[in-house]
Amino acid sequence: MDGLRQRFERFLEHRNLVTEALGWLEAWTGVEKRYLAVGAVTLLSLYLLFGYGASLLCNLIGFVYPAYASIKAIESPSKEDDTVWLTYWVVYALFGLAEFFSDLLLFWFPFYYAGKCAFLLFCMSPGQWNGALILYHRVVRPLFLKHRAAVDSALSQLSSQALDAAAGVTRDANPSLSPLQKCK
Repeated sequence: MDGLRQRFERFLEHRNLVTEALGWLEAWTGVEKRYLAVGAVTLLSLYLLFGYGASLLCNLIGFVYPAYASIKAIESPSKEDDTVWLTYWVVYALFGLAEFFSDLLLFWFPFYYAGKCAFLLFCMSPGQWNGALILYHRVVRPLFLKHRAAVDSALSQLSSQALDAAAGVTRDANPSLSPLQKCK
């Protein structure tokens, strides 16, 4: 527990948007920013458990910070942070796809959005316990390598069929445009 407290205190010492807002609130209210942070986390947790619109809050948590961190990673010269956030988005997309098909059932589970939010926070956590990297290397990558050839073949066929369909539509549309072009 002391390790978690120390990491929390170190986080509050870093200069970022959250700690600046907490510093402003501390100056305005006189309440220490660590208590303000604990209160905000508690309120968010309770809202995720019992609040209306928990889905929106959970999706904002899973999207806003990772999008910001992804933009920062793109702008940085390092490739490692790009890989971390690209891996997050792959796992996020697969999770969103699975959630789309199971949402009608999962929605009725108590504390579903709290669990979903905890999962997304696990996926974006820094360091060796980054859930997205763990899931990618243990689940996504092996499945991808196993089925890569079949997926590439299916995508190639779909691509050629789409190009053929587009060429057919274009070919069929050209004769109907000729009378209009003659009027000009």
